[in-house]
Amino acid sequence: MHRLLSAITVSAMSLTGIAHAAEPDECGQVRFAEVGWTDITATTATAQVVLEGMGYDTRSLTVSVPIAYAGLENQDFDVFLGNWMPSMASIIQPYLERGTVETIATNLEGAKYTLAVPRYVHDAGVTHFSDLAEHRRRFGGRIYGIESGNDGNQIIQQMMDDDAYDLGRFRLMESSEAGMLGEVRHSTSREEWIVFLAWEPHPMNTRFDIAYLEGGEAYFGPDFGAATVHTNVRTGYAEQCPNVGRLLSQLSFTLEMENHLMDQIMNRDVDPKVAARVWLQDNPDILKDWLDGVTTREGEDAFNVVTQAIAATPAE
Repeated sequence: MHRLLSAITVSAMSLTGIAHAAEPDECGQVRFAEVGWTDITATTATAQVVLEGMGYDTRSLTVSVPIAYAGLENQDFDVFLGNWMPSMASIIQPYLERGTVETIATNLEGAKYTLAVPRYVHDAGVTHFSDLAEHRRRFGGRIYGIESGNDGNQIIQQMMDDDAYDLGRFRLMESSEAGMLGEVRHSTSREEWIVFLAWEPHPMNTRFDIAYLEGGEAYFGPDFGAATVHTNVRTGYAEQCPNVGRLLSQLSFTLEMENHLMDQIMNRDVDPKVAARVWLQDNPDILKDWLDGVTTREGEDAFNVVTQAIAATPAE
């Protein structure tokens, strides 16, 4: 797996506990870049709930992927939990080379990211990227992506520009995650043909009967775009704010967790922070691992304080 991890901030990972007095005042607010993908909404909300329980103020702003990285470089953001690799390698690489963004942890393994079709299209014989061009008219000559500037869209557009798999006559339809899923919902309800960018974790894998296409290794990577998701920070942040840095270096999620939270957010209309608090109450052992050696802003043991704060917060 091509990871492109930058040098991990050792000090942030080896601390045994830092009191608030060791951090400058500006560490009191943690600023997250969020890009409108439900998985990153879920993980960002979870991190915010934990940090707020520790006595930190948090802010999350939804922006495009390019703006998220420009914001980290310009120190407008502190943290981005959504670095999907290797698909985002070309986006993050310039920032790594300039030394303005760092990767301090892998927060998810086992993800996938490539093109998919409804199961009935797959059963009709469209199982490989090279099958798409033969059925261009049935697909309306369209491949559905998400928001403009997204790495997956860039990969799809590059395939078209290269005329890979004879896709040069297709058009990329950019909208948003919700917009794309709306098209999938509309098409599947009528058993119409559609090809779209898909990934796991995501409730689409249980809400729709879909199949991932083979053959996209040259663009999306092997094993259906097998991916890891990394935690990025602006360079020096974990050293400047070592208590937060330690927490961020220990945050790790699972496909099961993210699928559950995303289902709560997308399909049950639960507020992301409410969904996160319920999940954290049900999974105290994982929370304890995340908070190993971490303190509150006031220097207290974080696990007990955060657990009490989560339990005391009413559902919204």
